[in-house]
Amino acid sequence: MSSSRTEPGSGAARSGGAATLVDVTMPQMGVSVAEGTVVAWRVEVGDPIAADETICDISTDKIDTEVPAPVSGVVTEILVSVDTTVDVGTVLARISTGGGSDQTVADAPSTQEMEAAADEPAAVSPDTTAPDPTKAQATASAPVHQDNGATPSDGSSARRYSPVVQRIASEHGVDLDQVPGTGRGGRVRKQDVLTFIESSPKEEAPLHIESPYRPDPVPTTAGSGSGEAVVSTGADLSRMRRQIGEHMKRSLDTTATCTTWIEVDMTRVETARARLGVTALAFVSRAAIDALREYPQLNAWLEGEKYTQHQGVNLGIAVSLGEDGLIVPVIHNAHELSVEGLAARIKDLARRARSRQLVPDEVRGGTFTITNPGQFGSIMATPIINLPQVGILDFEATVKRPVVVTDADGNDSIAIRAMTILGLSWDHRALDGALSAQFLAAVKRHLEGVVTP
Repeated sequence: MSSSRTEPGSGAARSGGAATLVDVTMPQMGVSVAEGTVVAWRVEVGDPIAADETICDISTDKIDTEVPAPVSGVVTEILVSVDTTVDVGTVLARISTGGGSDQTVADAPSTQEMEAAADEPAAVSPDTTAPDPTKAQATASAPVHQDNGATPSDGSSARRYSPVVQRIASEHGVDLDQVPGTGRGGRVRKQDVLTFIESSPKEEAPLHIESPYRPDPVPTTAGSGSGEAVVSTGADLSRMRRQIGEHMKRSLDTTATCTTWIEVDMTRVETARARLGVTALAFVSRAAIDALREYPQLNAWLEGEKYTQHQGVNLGIAVSLGEDGLIVPVIHNAHELSVEGLAARIKDLARRARSRQLVPDEVRGGTFTITNPGQFGSIMATPIINLPQVGILDFEATVKRPVVVTDADGNDSIAIRAMTILGLSWDHRALDGALSAQFLAAVKRHLEGVVTP
């Protein structure tokens, strides 16, 4: 028996006496992802597991996800402890699909023993008493999570949750005691939290604003002397934040980055988007796609000395994940979509990115990226190129202000218009300033020429 599956939880089968052992390996989560980190195990050695049931949670610089078991059987070995980073293809665990595996299971170290040996206190239960072999059957069905100190309303012992579950709950302000668990022993799984979030009333984060001005924030902590206190959490950067930082530093070290800006009158876009009920980002995306079709040199990758132009536009849209950083989900074949179609895809991808519901194919293969910090009120920025792409478009806040306008007869007047600034960071190794300026001029022409009712 053998397996050639490449999705999360792919395994290679081999015979182990009367039993068949199937390897569960670190999955390939994207063309640019070479490693992943195990953040939680959902099972113990000796536990039965069904095919496609989650066996562990992993994290990469792209996404956090759950690894499903490739087959049904019994967990025979767990080879990688929590918080360990390994290369794609590394064997994480083994599952026995036949008889004759009892001795192997009995001899294999448990997850707690591995974690204790690796000195991983964050993943170990507060009860440090050595496990009693006579209680193995009773503890096999207990959920394996970190202790959050909460006590369920039924008076049982404190519930514990995996790092992925805790992270999602924290980002969305979810009280995990209120989330029904559908996992083994009532364990709260990632899907349970996402379902709870989806069923709760909430407001969508804005993707566009009209003015960059905001009132001064109200200090939440009073300090001595100045009236404000500087609060330090002492927390380390998240794994995703560290990896994003490494990727951005590598981009700056590799590319010859230049940035060109252009001012655009968005008055027509504002009228059209209000009529359609979509965001201005959808119009900017459509205009950028049209400009890329005119100047395909920007719809390209530069990998070392290999320069590749792409016919189709796979448009990346940067989405903020709060303190964890950002992620760039990709709209594949974006050139085939209308403004309304782009608006729907952007909204869907942004929602699922913030809920950690993206799949690997949705964060890879981008040929050009748009970032939208203007939704938070900024008016100018210098974005860093998303390697191996050669350009990234920055969409800033749309602000109403007085400008000089010229009519068809050449007469000038002052009018209130909705204005924005678009910035293009481009790689001087592949492009030059004239081409970049022409591209921005094309985006401006498409936006200012939007047909209004």
